[in-house]
Amino acid sequence: MSHHSAFRLLLRNTSLRSLKPSQSGITFQYQNVRTLHIDGRNRLSTFWAPTQGTAGSGSEDDSHTLLLRSGFLRQAHSGVFHLLPLGQRVQNKLERLIDKHMTGLGASKVSLSSITTRDLWLKSGRYSANSEFLRVRDRKESGFFLSPTHEEEITTLVGRILSSYKDLPLRLYQISRKYRDEKRPREGLLRAKEFLMKDLYTFDSEHEAALSTYRDVCNAYVSILDELKIPYLVAEAESGDMGGKLSHEYHFSSLKGEDNVCVCNSCNYVANEEKGQKSLDQQRVRDGSNSPNELIWEGITTDRRTLVEVHYPHQLNQELFPTIQRDPLSKGDLGKAQDLNIRLLKEILPELDTSIETGAFGLWASQFKKVAWQQQRATDVSFGDRIAIYDYRLLPVLPFNPSGPSPADQIITTHPTTNSPLDLTRIRTGDLCPRCLTGTLTVHKAIEVGHTFHLGTRYSVPLKCVVETPTGPTPVHMGCHGIGVSRLIGAIAAVLADGKGLNWPRVVAPFEAVVFSGRDIKDKDTESVYDGLLGTVADVVLDDRKKELGWKLIDADLVGYPVIVLLGRRWKEEKIVELQCRRLGVKEDIVISELAGRIRDLLEQL
Repeated sequence: MSHHSAFRLLLRNTSLRSLKPSQSGITFQYQNVRTLHIDGRNRLSTFWAPTQGTAGSGSEDDSHTLLLRSGFLRQAHSGVFHLLPLGQRVQNKLERLIDKHMTGLGASKVSLSSITTRDLWLKSGRYSANSEFLRVRDRKESGFFLSPTHEEEITTLVGRILSSYKDLPLRLYQISRKYRDEKRPREGLLRAKEFLMKDLYTFDSEHEAALSTYRDVCNAYVSILDELKIPYLVAEAESGDMGGKLSHEYHFSSLKGEDNVCVCNSCNYVANEEKGQKSLDQQRVRDGSNSPNELIWEGITTDRRTLVEVHYPHQLNQELFPTIQRDPLSKGDLGKAQDLNIRLLKEILPELDTSIETGAFGLWASQFKKVAWQQQRATDVSFGDRIAIYDYRLLPVLPFNPSGPSPADQIITTHPTTNSPLDLTRIRTGDLCPRCLTGTLTVHKAIEVGHTFHLGTRYSVPLKCVVETPTGPTPVHMGCHGIGVSRLIGAIAAVLADGKGLNWPRVVAPFEAVVFSGRDIKDKDTESVYDGLLGTVADVVLDDRKKELGWKLIDADLVGYPVIVLLGRRWKEEKIVELQCRRLGVKEDIVISELAGRIRDLLEQL
């Protein structure tokens, strides 16, 4: 008889429960190894939660360090992270929350391939060799890359299947991994190369129906954020490369954010800085004046043949406008791109290359093979085209650059479309609201967690997503609407973390409550308290690890369980437990008969 046949016979005739290590041919060298309890209870002795083991570098954001130390994730590579079981539970709950509201919109869930092709993006007009694609090089040089977004793929898919307007409206969504060749990954999940996104794509037969769908989606996004119970901002936004003319961003206000959101203190005006406007100082518009603190920022056009000089006044807000620096090649003071309203400059001069923030004069001069251009700056600047753009608070001067004799080829002082005066500086706190004209704006740092776009026919026309209507073939009207799922994890951590650790809203917390006890409390008592909460708390976990009570308290705060239940010194005699909710500032002793109701009240506030 073979060894395999003998082993199968042993399994048939031997109870596995009674099989000792020696009977199976196995011997254990080490004692006190980890024990896995499989009794239906959530136990941290069984659940893999490697907490407190890893600290981030000093350059990392504090909340990201907490996510590492508390065992939610680990970094695999630059901008790439592995989710551990705690992080996976948070992600799963976010997905379920999103699924609920997408189902409420009548959306069907799909799963698109992560691989897309250059040809599709060329058809839509969005392909650029400089785009942040993670490219895939196969043996056939097929032009594949990992998709950062799926507008091209979903439009092509739907266009091949739809035939009639009677098939609309259609709403499809997916939650999938996206990829971006991020030049400088930072802040953990907030700016990564690989990230999880929810994308909803909507298809309607006409413009008004698409706008109605857009409003429905915006309401669903508000409902999702309401369930998180974290203050948020809904801001008018620029659509950018995505296309369309109507979009909104959804933000958590946080000093750790990279976006600036402008909020009026008098009306409902809220706008991303790129979209935002401010009311002009009408007295200055009428009178005009030359600021003694004039700054000049130099830019260049994409063809490198035109130098662009932007003249604007120095502002006194030192947070946004740091100390003036002297340009060694000019008699003027050196301005910075971050002082300026770049969106407005692109409207005025679409060919301006906004990726070039410094060194524009050198690039311009090099186009004309001027060797010692530093010296020629003061003697010969007659080569090439030059455009000067003036803020409304400054009077243009000819020649506009006092260090050179040549005047500008073109001077711009008003908007080419509206003919209105130009306020070239960024919005700052205290500026007048453009909508109500009486309120003032406050600029908030914020983290973007979602974005809704009304696309119109931006993709359906070039990709031929067309349906038959009573009046003939008609391009489908589309919308795309994203939520950064993995980004939300990082954003929630950033907004709610405190000096002791993370804090999670109830709806996405890895567990809603943790129960543990001191060493002198019997296991069956701790388990009975756990069992008594199961009808009240949807997700409770038992910390039965062989650790000291103080360690468990610190660990529970670090992980950020909404509620902590501790069986301590008053349990044996009085059946009283200690109840903690750090986010609400609750720390109280409570009799066991009232525990479930009190926890329910606390969780409803989280």
